[in-house]
Amino acid sequence: MKQFLNILPIYFCCVVYAANAQLNDVKQVQLTHFELQSTYIVKEKGEELSLANHASKNRWYPVTVPSTVLTGLVKNHVYPSPYIGLNNMFIPDANDSFNLRYHLDKYSFIPNVPNPFNKAYWYRTKFIVPANDKGKMFQLIFKGINYRAEVWLNGMLIADSSKMVGMFAEYQLSANKAIKVGKENMLAVKIYPLDDPGLPDSAQLTGLGSFYLNGGPTGDIGKNVTMLCSIGWDWMPEIHDRNMGIWQPVFLRTTGVVTIEKPQIITTLPKLPDTTTATIGIKFTITNNSATPQEGDIKIMIKDASISNPAITIVKNIQLQGNEQKLIALSAADYKELTFQHPHLWWPMGYGNPNLYSMQIQFVNHRIVSEEQKILFGIRTTHSTYTPVNGWGKREFYVNGKRIHLVGGAWVPDMMLQEDSLRFEQELQLCKNANANLIRIWGGGVTPPDAFWDACDRMGLLVWNDFWITGDTNGEFKGSADFPNQGNVFINNAISTIYRLRNHPSLLVWTGGNEGHARKELYDAMRNNIATLDGTRPFIPSSSGYAKLPIGWEGSFPDGETGGVYSGGSYKWEDASYYFKKINEGKDWVFKDETGLPSQPPIETLSKIIPDLSHDTSLPYPFNHSWGYHDACGVYKPYEEEMVRRYGTATNLSDFSFKMQLMNADGYRAIFEAAANKLNSNGGVLLWKLNPAFPSVIWQIFDWYLAPNAGYYFMQQACKPIHIQFNADDSSISTINKTYHQCNKLVASIAVYDLQGKLLLQEKHKLNISESAVQKISSLTKVLSSYSKLCFIDLNLTDSSGKNLSHNVYWLGKDQQYQDLKKLKPVKLAIRMIGKDVSKTSTAFTIAFTNKTHEMAFFLHPKITADKNEIFPGFWSNNYFSLAPGEKILVTATYPNASLANKRLQLQMNGWNRNNELITNIQ
Repeated sequence: MKQFLNILPIYFCCVVYAANAQLNDVKQVQLTHFELQSTYIVKEKGEELSLANHASKNRWYPVTVPSTVLTGLVKNHVYPSPYIGLNNMFIPDANDSFNLRYHLDKYSFIPNVPNPFNKAYWYRTKFIVPANDKGKMFQLIFKGINYRAEVWLNGMLIADSSKMVGMFAEYQLSANKAIKVGKENMLAVKIYPLDDPGLPDSAQLTGLGSFYLNGGPTGDIGKNVTMLCSIGWDWMPEIHDRNMGIWQPVFLRTTGVVTIEKPQIITTLPKLPDTTTATIGIKFTITNNSATPQEGDIKIMIKDASISNPAITIVKNIQLQGNEQKLIALSAADYKELTFQHPHLWWPMGYGNPNLYSMQIQFVNHRIVSEEQKILFGIRTTHSTYTPVNGWGKREFYVNGKRIHLVGGAWVPDMMLQEDSLRFEQELQLCKNANANLIRIWGGGVTPPDAFWDACDRMGLLVWNDFWITGDTNGEFKGSADFPNQGNVFINNAISTIYRLRNHPSLLVWTGGNEGHARKELYDAMRNNIATLDGTRPFIPSSSGYAKLPIGWEGSFPDGETGGVYSGGSYKWEDASYYFKKINEGKDWVFKDETGLPSQPPIETLSKIIPDLSHDTSLPYPFNHSWGYHDACGVYKPYEEEMVRRYGTATNLSDFSFKMQLMNADGYRAIFEAAANKLNSNGGVLLWKLNPAFPSVIWQIFDWYLAPNAGYYFMQQACKPIHIQFNADDSSISTINKTYHQCNKLVASIAVYDLQGKLLLQEKHKLNISESAVQKISSLTKVLSSYSKLCFIDLNLTDSSGKNLSHNVYWLGKDQQYQDLKKLKPVKLAIRMIGKDVSKTSTAFTIAFTNKTHEMAFFLHPKITADKNEIFPGFWSNNYFSLAPGEKILVTATYPNASLANKRLQLQMNGWNRNNELITNIQ
């Protein structure tokens, strides 16, 4: 096996380590190239396998860590990719009875072993430690394994499976006794499967309206502290190895004998609502890992990460006895440098810039840096309030003393945990581009790796973090309140997670789980450790107010109240009026943290998701077994039926997909506009869900190939900080200002057109909008009641310079009948590329679209392609838009430079009454 050492930035929480080659003892090396094989095949013990001169006679598969076992086998072509078609049904399962039911045992790659995932796998790698590292301290850091591990280094056991257990803990193992300086080292890691693999539900194949049983029929996956949805959910099939493996990075860390651990940075704004003064507190432990006393300086440097101002420096002399550990705490009361005047605050997306500072903490002994950590952090505060509203509790959240109206949705992990830093960056950029300001880490998935949190910090995306409890496995609906079996494993994983995440400014709130509660010992441990180890942000008992806390249990931290947030959907497609009705009623919509709808991917990627798009005549159109397996079941069928009722039977697959985009657009826009219309009466609304776990056709605003559907763009427009909208409850027109700045000298333009482009009504309103306010400016009741045929409402909001702040078009018909849309005549557009802005990482194209005809140019979908294929991801400022007669719009489309390199780019246009055609070549 080839040895591989890749020097990378070192991460501790959000930590990046710098190094001075002559004076710095600190470095970190990521171990990435491993080899993999089952213990069914490899019979040697760890003591033998971890010897550098041991030559195994068995075949090993090369894998790049992080990698689950199944990921490694798929990349070595042992099994097909389970993302595509029905391939997952050609892979054996970790559950024997499931294998027997579907005859999956015949696909085992191990002869005479029907279940290749019920025993451990070995990972091995070699590395060399330089000779000049003699006398230093060495740690092996495992950011995440699943489910148990024992670690062998050079024939020595340095951790066993009783110590390394649970998917969400970070393990820091001393390697001092086993390491060989100046020589080749062999690391062997034995990864054990889950203690109980759980039983998946029946495979969802038919698409006949049945629901997949979340968590399996018994919820017994909950016996483990793991990715609960690996057993299968109604938006993802079961993962047949349950994602056993080394799923996060492995590092070899080298330091001097004095080390620093568990740094915490606490920022406060002591004069709120005045934010011109901030204070910083710093805590960490420092340890002398030798028997010899050590004396040196703790040196702390703080710098605004965005500007070149000199760093603030604090130096503190310290003496440590042999093997002594001390807690260091520095506050603004003791160091005036820790009081900042006019700080650059970290704000969430839509409310300001996510400014970051860097902090470098060193221990310097005789001019040699024994320990160094660099933490990126934000100066900001967060808190929440609870208010009773007509028998319901409402939770609201604040950043820097300002109430934040939360819009966003749930986040689920990639099915096989294959996200890397680039994938996280692209997905989260899509969320930001959609004007989401909050990502909710759903409790049945995983707490994401550091790269996810670093990206959220940079982008200003708030994060709501559920712990690993769900009602489907922990007794609320199925499973048992006694799950997980080992409470100490859950608690240890929770403590490790708190330490890892508590410095991230993006982390807004902890919750005790999804739609249920852990048993009291685990619930109390979560709440109490958050209070003592973090203490800077709230904890709420559950993501669902329907899961009631037992009498005598402490409520949210720190206010002691109930959660004040509610799941429960609706999860099916609803008419726009439904959401306005629910928001107006209040009740569980005072903060709705789960609602959504099926969301057909665009035609551009549908053939990748469903390789066999032919119609199985024994099943309802468009279903075949591949459609069913990719989630076209349950809530999907009524969604399709409502599309047919409104728009007419699809004539072909392209027509079907385009009409489904109209359904997506109407539904997603209504969810967020209903909440915006009662901006100050609800805490927010979150989707179930934002992203896909695998190629799917429901509950997502962009698909697994990073292609947004029309609902994505209608959410984007509805969630703009300044917006104009039509309200489906009373036919009024409102302007929304979510910001904390008054907006003056705006002009709202309202027009209503018939199907032939005749103007039925036109209004202009000059207005000022107060901060965080909703202002009703007109009513369309009269014109809509007097005209019963299909019509269009065209809304625009511009500033004093004429810049368009919000553009919004609605289509209305009696009894939601829109078949007359087919009577729209083809339109002529003037399309002009007017700008190209190239940065180091991306290129932004600015394009002007003008409707040159007298009819509505409806549901226009421009795209940039190469070799006739649309490029993803692309970050458009608007899409699937409509233009009234003579109307013009400027749209910006931004793409990563890496996606455009060496490609001949073309701009193409599709639309309801605009044929898909090449518009222009892009130079």
